[in-house]
Amino acid sequence: MTRSELIAALAADHPHLTLADVERIVTAMFDEMTATLAAGGRVELRGFGAFSVKQRQARAGRNPRTGETVKVDEKTVPFFRAGRELREMVNAGMKPLDGGADGAGDDDEDDEE
Repeated sequence: MTRSELIAALAADHPHLTLADVERIVTAMFDEMTATLAAGGRVELRGFGAFSVKQRQARAGRNPRTGETVKVDEKTVPFFRAGRELREMVNAGMKPLDGGADGAGDDDEDDEE
């Protein structure tokens, strides 16, 4: 789903809001998330996941075209960790969960990342 598709879907689900209002809301949300991550913070959306930043150490890489070794500088990268509810829905084939009656959520093997 693209940003414009998200805005269109939200506008369709909430007809009392104008498309411009929905666009401002989505833009404000993404701007706040970006600013928080840029400042080294963490953004957690319960049931969906958490965004954070990780530091990657400098390393020796390889140019795939030439095979030549190149230096890759240290960098900070955004990182996303899916929440349990999102993982369960994806593993259930995108069907909404019905409170665990089908056994979804009983496996905790993914929680050790």
